[in-house]
Amino acid sequence: MGVADVDLIYLAVGAAFLVGSMLPKLLAQRVLSVPMIVVGVGMMIGWLMPAESRLVDVIENAEFAERMAEVTVIVALYGVGLALDRPLSFRGWSTTWRLLVVGMPLAIVGVAFLGWWVLGLTPAVAILFGAILAPTDPVLAADVQVEGPRFGEDIDDEPDEARFALTSEAGLNDAFAFPFVYFAIYLAANGGPGEWIWTWLAWDLVGKTVIGAVAGWVLGRLVGEALYRLRIGDHQLVGYAEPGGAVATLLTAYGVGEVLGGWGFLAVFCAALGVRSAERGNEKHARFHEFVENTESVLTLLVLLVIGISFLADAVPRLEWSHVAVAAGVLLVIRPLAAGISLVGDKRLMRGERWVVSAFGVRGVGSLYYLCYAMEYFSQDDGWSLWPAVSLVIVSSIVLHGAAASPAMNALERYRQRATSA
Repeated sequence: MGVADVDLIYLAVGAAFLVGSMLPKLLAQRVLSVPMIVVGVGMMIGWLMPAESRLVDVIENAEFAERMAEVTVIVALYGVGLALDRPLSFRGWSTTWRLLVVGMPLAIVGVAFLGWWVLGLTPAVAILFGAILAPTDPVLAADVQVEGPRFGEDIDDEPDEARFALTSEAGLNDAFAFPFVYFAIYLAANGGPGEWIWTWLAWDLVGKTVIGAVAGWVLGRLVGEALYRLRIGDHQLVGYAEPGGAVATLLTAYGVGEVLGGWGFLAVFCAALGVRSAERGNEKHARFHEFVENTESVLTLLVLLVIGISFLADAVPRLEWSHVAVAAGVLLVIRPLAAGISLVGDKRLMRGERWVVSAFGVRGVGSLYYLCYAMEYFSQDDGWSLWPAVSLVIVSSIVLHGAAASPAMNALERYRQRATSA
């Protein structure tokens, strides 16, 4: 790494922090969002960057980009889990289960078909493409998610069902994409599924999911019980806990989930649910959530800069009209259609809420993570063939959903008021 590259890193990081420290509150309820601006700054840096520099080629530097995205996603997942006030249950989370069990597989199949038909991908790479772009993102969807944990009398207020659905979906489907990534890996390595399909079903789809969920929830519950039940003198242990302890918990949950063989992303999300289950109404949850959210914001700015720089420097020169057609299909057809089908007959959502939930499937940091993760098993040529379409979907989602989020949620609130007063 040369001196020029190091200077570029300082410039990029400084620009991201400068933007991120001043603009979030200024841009609240505006069409322009912080992610849009940060990606734009990254694209400007990518435009100014020397053509021979490969510093931000995410395929060339896949392991570095993977780790950066991985940390950002696990921090976001813990924050999402802390923000949910509703206890985990089959009936209370019925909309979420519909989106996961029906909507997400439909989206994977739809995106994979587009990749095979329009981009000419092999079946294994096409399924990988579907798994990369099917999950919604817990990092960039803050404008359409629940604001944070409530406490005191506010905890009994009826939650915003659309925001709850989008938040809980984002918390779970990043983990549920993993089995389909491995389906693509097995298909590329072993050919037809005849010999390995049952192993995939029993272990990757079911076994690792159960291990991750149980390990995370048990760890979170134990931490919660210790914080809110143990006392030192006249005070609960939680009174001595620093907000940074939330980061320690999420890292431990991820490590335990992975060491035991489960999905670490799922362990982190379930750990947060376990902590909340031990004590729902304590104001400390809000403080922990705020610290995690601030940590996530810093990490997100860095990842968005990398996405913006790499998009202009590495993806735009390779872009073709087929990539534009696929990106439009993913964001405007496949996600709304797959989610809409999954929500048919859902009685927890009003019709307007179903439209919003179907439309706002934000793609972002999770997609970058899965692409870079898969580079350990696929060739760089496969990665370079996917990056133009993947990065275009991410950038387009940031712009489209970022611009539409506040107007859509405001319109949805007016719709609810008219529906309840009718």
